[in-house]
Amino acid sequence: MRDKIYNGGAYCRTAFEAINKTATAGGSGDATEVDCAWVDRKGDKGIAMSAKLIITYTTALGQGNTLSFALNFQDADTVGGSGAADYGDAVSATVAATGDSGGSTETGTFEVDVDLGGAREFIRAQITPDLNRANTDTLEWSAALVFFGDGRQPASLAVASVAAA
Repeated sequence: MRDKIYNGGAYCRTAFEAINKTATAGGSGDATEVDCAWVDRKGDKGIAMSAKLIITYTTALGQGNTLSFALNFQDADTVGGSGAADYGDAVSATVAATGDSGGSTETGTFEVDVDLGGAREFIRAQITPDLNRANTDTLEWSAALVFFGDGRQPASLAVASVAAA
């Protein structure tokens, strides 16, 4: 059992949701909902029962300015999104980073866990980044879903395993 704790990566698979997105405070992409890609929960190892959404970001923020993310998930019957409906509770705007004294560049992750037990086969995130000052703050971000709980393990699509337990 201990080897599974140290090698959790072998029990997951990853799918892109959004990649290389940018925003400028008060400008393009700021506080605008991004519809991410529809992803099939069903892989060659079974259907994922849970996921972690990971948003990676680098943002330039003025002193005291903040970066927030709000989001929700949708599920659907097909990869084209037919029958799409909101799934689960929405995540209200939550501060991910705050500019330090004199302004700063902040790099980090914003992570959300999701139970997919009641979801249909296809899922996507809808993400709304928000910079709270006009025309000075910038943001670059990407998002990925990491799926867990496929029926037959391991589910990894990794090309290598480093320092296995």
